[in-house]
Amino acid sequence: MKKFISLIIIAAMFLFLDSLSAQNAKTAPPKDTLRYRTNPNYPLQSAMFDLYKSHQVDIVMFGNSLTHGAAWDELLGRYNVVERGITSDVLYGYEARLGSILKLNPKIVFVMGGLNDIYNWTPVEDIFTVYVRIIKVLKSKKIIPVIQSTTYATKTYGKEYGGTPESNFGRNREVDKLNKLLSDYARKNNLDYIDINTPTAGKDGFLRPELTWDGIHFKADAYRIWAREVEKVLAKYNL
Repeated sequence: MKKFISLIIIAAMFLFLDSLSAQNAKTAPPKDTLRYRTNPNYPLQSAMFDLYKSHQVDIVMFGNSLTHGAAWDELLGRYNVVERGITSDVLYGYEARLGSILKLNPKIVFVMGGLNDIYNWTPVEDIFTVYVRIIKVLKSKKIIPVIQSTTYATKTYGKEYGGTPESNFGRNREVDKLNKLLSDYARKNNLDYIDINTPTAGKDGFLRPELTWDGIHFKADAYRIWAREVEKVLAKYNL
């Protein structure tokens, strides 16, 4: 009899735990499917952008950690340029903070992004869709949008946490797919497109290791190449 009562008590406990688990599932915060919301760099850097006193600039460099890695006013030798790059940001994050770009009333915005999205396994078509929405908003405000190619990783990028040449090769081919969509869109819509991969990649389809310090982030020589291409576009518009 005692054994039977014990079994009843144990069964009741399991039913209670199951009920509690179901209740917690209903009240748990939604998963961050857009990913930028749980990026600790996002609120920190966004707060700094809000603090800065720039009210109007002609040129905005809009992107992620690659964009954030250079002092673009000094790199280009211009006072009328600011960078708005956030480390680990994805295209949904760009879209969410687009208002902070528009309030600067720029003449031209150079956009680079997509690599973080690709390494988060976001489908290329989804990345492209958000990218196009951003470009259309810029155009609607009479701002010149410049699309810049999504960049490659090196063969050995991320090996300390499981990255392999095969996985990086696969991610780089996703980069190729995205860049094809972006370059085709730019051509069909008479937009400027900057190809940064051709001068920075090797014949093996990877970022050249001498141009990066960790496998994706640029060293000075890569920024020199990038800045040269930006200057060509600025010259085109007499900026």
